[in-house]
Amino acid sequence: MEILSSRLILRPVDYQRTLEFYRDTLDLAIAREYPGGTVFFAGQSLIEVAGHGRGDDAQVGFGGAIWLQVRDCGAASVQLALSGVPIDKKPELQPWGLIEMWVRDPDGVPIVLVEVPEDHPIRRDSRSTPK
Repeated sequence: MEILSSRLILRPVDYQRTLEFYRDTLDLAIAREYPGGTVFFAGQSLIEVAGHGRGDDAQVGFGGAIWLQVRDCGAASVQLALSGVPIDKKPELQPWGLIEMWVRDPDGVPIVLVEVPEDHPIRRDSRSTPK
C-alpha cells in the first residue's frame, strides 16, 4: 500500500466553536475550505474540521492526541493562557527529552504541544559519516 497523504479529521459537536479554536486560538493557516469544512496546515500534516458526518450516536471523546511541534512551549503556554485556554499540563521536560505541554480543544480532544530542545537526538544527523 502506498500512502500519498494524510490528515486528521475532526467531527466536532459545535463546528463553529471548534473552527474558531483551530483558526483563531491556535492560529493554524487554512489549506482549503469547502462547504461545511475547513482544512488547516499543521506542520507536515493537515487537520480537517468537518461540519458534517457526525452521527447522533457518535462516540464521545477521542482516544488519541494531536501532536503539534512548536518552537517555544513557554511562549505557547502564555499565548494560550491569555486566550483563555486552560492548560492541562504546563510545559515540562519529559524523560524522553522533549518539552511538552497539554491542552484540549473545545470537544476535549487532547493536544500535546512539543518543543524539541537543541540537543535532542531528533535534531541530530543520524546518518553515518562517509568513509
